[in-house]
Amino acid sequence: MKRIFKSITAMLTLIVLAFVGGSIFYGTKTVHDLLAGNEKLKAAITSLVHEDQIGFAKVIKQEERDGTLYTTLKFVETARGDILDKVLEKEYEIEGDVVHFDTLIVTFSDQAVMDGKARSLYLWRRIYGENMSPSEGYDIETPGTHPERYAGLLRELRQPEQQMFWEAIWDLANDPEALRDHGIKAIYGNAVYKRLRPGLIYVFKIGADGQVYPETVLDM
Repeated sequence: MKRIFKSITAMLTLIVLAFVGGSIFYGTKTVHDLLAGNEKLKAAITSLVHEDQIGFAKVIKQEERDGTLYTTLKFVETARGDILDKVLEKEYEIEGDVVHFDTLIVTFSDQAVMDGKARSLYLWRRIYGENMSPSEGYDIETPGTHPERYAGLLRELRQPEQQMFWEAIWDLANDPEALRDHGIKAIYGNAVYKRLRPGLIYVFKIGADGQVYPETVLDM
């Protein structure tokens, strides 16, 4: 019985996802194998297109309670190529009126993209107020999961490979040599903040340098 139990444990160990020495393993396959040798993944990356808008926020209400101002806001993540298509919509209550919006940006080198122009993935990370530490922020996307706006990007990959890719994105930020080897120019955070007011919409756009910034328009 002990021998059988050990055999089962050994088999399970091989298929459990783990992070070891800077590489994520699925069985004997690492994310470096996936990035280096998977033609379907390379094709998905080369097909990335330029994006101008990745979401927007608006104030639902602002009110004082016991002398403290609170802001309730709606955050919307929009689909790639269709700013009217909402792929994620959440509401948050933040103490105060200054709100930080945190993204994780994954930039691929121009050699990795079909038209020779660098492209990026923009993954919304969290929202937090002026009186909160970033670690106390509210999740937008859950780290390790695939964001809905990129749901079709890896559709040609098997499910375990898709899962491995999205989980690895968060970990490869600390492995700069691996980034260069696999056509990933950089993975970094970009947090922007804004004092929010009712009656306005804060549209998050992408600059030519890959940075995210909010553009303010009237809520008609």
